[in-house]
Amino acid sequence: MKVLCFGSLNIDYTYQVEHFVQKGETISSTALQVFSGGKGLNQSIALAKAGVEVYHAGAVGKDGTFLLGQLKEAGVHTGHVRVLEDVPTGHAIIQNDKNGENCILLFGGANQEITEGQVDQVLSQFQAGDCLLVQNEVNQMPYLLQRAHSMGLKIALNPSPMDEKIWELPLGLVDYFILNEIEAGQLLGAGEDPQGAAADGGVSLLENGEKTAELLHRKYPSAAIVLTLGEHGSVFFHQENCIRQKKYDVQAVDTTAAGDTFTGYFLGTLFQGGSEQEAMDRAAKASAIAVTRNGASPSIPALEEVLAFGK
Repeated sequence: MKVLCFGSLNIDYTYQVEHFVQKGETISSTALQVFSGGKGLNQSIALAKAGVEVYHAGAVGKDGTFLLGQLKEAGVHTGHVRVLEDVPTGHAIIQNDKNGENCILLFGGANQEITEGQVDQVLSQFQAGDCLLVQNEVNQMPYLLQRAHSMGLKIALNPSPMDEKIWELPLGLVDYFILNEIEAGQLLGAGEDPQGAAADGGVSLLENGEKTAELLHRKYPSAAIVLTLGEHGSVFFHQENCIRQKKYDVQAVDTTAAGDTFTGYFLGTLFQGGSEQEAMDRAAKASAIAVTRNGASPSIPALEEVLAFGK
């Protein structure tokens, strides 16, 4: 099986701050670092480090050609990435606070210049049984999913960033949803807090997360649901099979690529023949390692590190 990640390529400008800037406020950052990033790039690198043959498709400007070097260094095939002459590479402005949390402002740039012709050309190199992994940071998503499904590719979707464009997608074609509790709640129409009153009535957040995953599976019955719950671990739900995965406790420094690392290692383990339980556990370990390091793609651990974690 080959995995195609058709997704974003960004230059990340990460500012260290005491707290996130508020409306009308001007603050000073204590440091600036520039990293390679974009959810697509991060997930491609995580897949490659997990041991999968992965191909990346997307677009960059001339200012972002160094991102292709980052992908190649990780073992990702980059022949399907277009370099545009007159459009800048997408970028992100990231605030990273003293607790290791972050907030992110995106500029699409070349990520929003995908054409139907590029989609057709790229997909012609894949076949039924291969997998397409997508996020929500490039354009032409409805066309991409329809074409991939018509060819018999498995589709994995990480619906982030969650915005109105998600509702333009043929979500019923998705085979794997990999998402957090906020995104799950929005897909269910539950507003921004799907946990609701989870702290009330003796209902734990994990139990509530399991219910959220089950409800999503009912709404999209052909899809497996992988739901991350932050400090409360994660849940896998498919055809009445529910797996509860604990979180591994570490001291977080930067959470920027934690979800992308989880996505890559979950799918990477599964597509190499691992069980859902093995995939969930390995993904949890990989994301735990990632949050102890600064940056997005540079924080993604190698497979050897993940296998040795906790021993």
